Amino acid sequence: MGKEIIIETEQGKIKGYEAQGIKKFKGIPYAEPSIGDLRFKPSIPKEPWSGLMDCTQFGPVVPQRESFFTPQPPPLQDEEKCLTLNVWTPGVDDAKRPVLFWIHGGGFSFGTGSTTNGTYLAKLGDVVVVSINYRLGIFGYIFVEDEIANLGQLDQITALQWVRDNIIHFGGDPNNVTIFGESAGGVAVSSLMVMPPAKGLFNRVISQSGAAHPGGFHPKVGMRGCERIMAALGIKGIDIEVLRKVPAQKIVDVQTKMELEARATGRNFPYGVYVDGKTLLKHPLEAIRDGFASDLELIVGTNQDEAKLYTALTPPKKILDEEGLFKRTHNMIRFFSPEEAVAQKVIDTYKTAREGVLPTEPQEILDAITTDFRFRVSGIRLAEAQSKHQPNVFSYLFSYKSPEMGGRLGACHGLEIAFVFGTIGDRARGIVPKRNNETDMLSKKMMHAWSSFAQNGKPNHDSFPKWNSYDLKSRSTMIFGTEVKLVDDPFKMERMVWEGIF
Repeated sequence: MGKEIIIETEQGKIKGYEAQGIKKFKGIPYAEPSIGDLRFKPSIPKEPWSGLMDCTQFGPVVPQRESFFTPQPPPLQDEEKCLTLNVWTPGVDDAKRPVLFWIHGGGFSFGTGSTTNGTYLAKLGDVVVVSINYRLGIFGYIFVEDEIANLGQLDQITALQWVRDNIIHFGGDPNNVTIFGESAGGVAVSSLMVMPPAKGLFNRVISQSGAAHPGGFHPKVGMRGCERIMAALGIKGIDIEVLRKVPAQKIVDVQTKMELEARATGRNFPYGVYVDGKTLLKHPLEAIRDGFASDLELIVGTNQDEAKLYTALTPPKKILDEEGLFKRTHNMIRFFSPEEAVAQKVIDTYKTAREGVLPTEPQEILDAITTDFRFRVSGIRLAEAQSKHQPNVFSYLFSYKSPEMGGRLGACHGLEIAFVFGTIGDRARGIVPKRNNETDMLSKKMMHAWSSFAQNGKPNHDSFPKWNSYDLKSRSTMIFGTEVKLVDDPFKMERMVWEGIF
């Protein structure tokens, strides 16, 4: 622990510390505990306290299941004390630095703001970095028609209100806030763009490997999920008062069981972000096309091999053949296009586009199709929609391939996070390769891009080529890989085959 730092916030005094040239404050409560009568209700701002609050350690995490990415030993879970945030800042002064507000991923079912270290990004970019915990799973995303919706999103908004009211005390500018998130965090920031309660709380958005998928947000899906949750918990009908009294661990156990069943059967998780007519008025893409978020500058992008993470972590029990490829592809897209000919056209297009360039074995083709269906195309749709109203829209594709796990990961889902935060270490960790000249340079370029965008809405820096904005003609996309370069409309054939599907 470094030098002690004490500052006064709007709620009271807190104690942090300085290390590596950065002031760090951890586990700051931004909302009242969502327990008792406040359980399954929108979060409310934290009331002022007396005395000095120790904010030198991360707070407990939201009740959740363990995952491949859960730190070991697992952090303490505590429903009462989990709604906290963390701040990394170069100085508690009046510099009014740009603020980068991080929303973690994890399928809205697991994760915490404490798994990402904001030290290196804050130091290199001279920015204030904030990360948060928000309610997850059933606690944060159960949908009860006309009563409960998007509680985790409302937690994020409560945390953004805390930033508006307090970040000036941490050397940050409350009028220059960029929200950024990955996977579920990318879905979250895309949704916040069009949520009326979030209006005016941020200026810019970075959506990493998660956007507003055209097939999501339908309230009927949430209603069916709610019915399944109530039944699994042994609750008759839809009874919120009874739900409020169910022990947290029982909810986590039921949620875990339902998630595993959903993954095995291809069903949706029984919770998520839904259009409720109050906090979210319409599908985010529809609202963005209508110009609701026209004032927001945007970076949106994905990784080249998103799906390889899941293939590597749960390898197929048998080698995929052509028949299996067709069945998996058809099942994936049949909600949008039930005709078998459409699935075959998608497969044929990917094979043709990659022949002699990239592997074309059935599993490789399925990974590529899954990557685009789940992540890349929805990101493109977001860029297309916002670029009609906002000139500062930028697209990227992360293509650096991890050598870990025998090279099976490729440029997989989640890999770019360590590069964005500069947390590549001297040893390989999980999917993240160790630090060397190549990974270090790529990481610094991405940190420069993100912090430059937070500064002025343009992610340009003299360490890499000029990053042109995205439009429907050029579709300029920055490739972050062994080489950082600007490419017009990468993987054009694959992109075009989805037109008319979704």
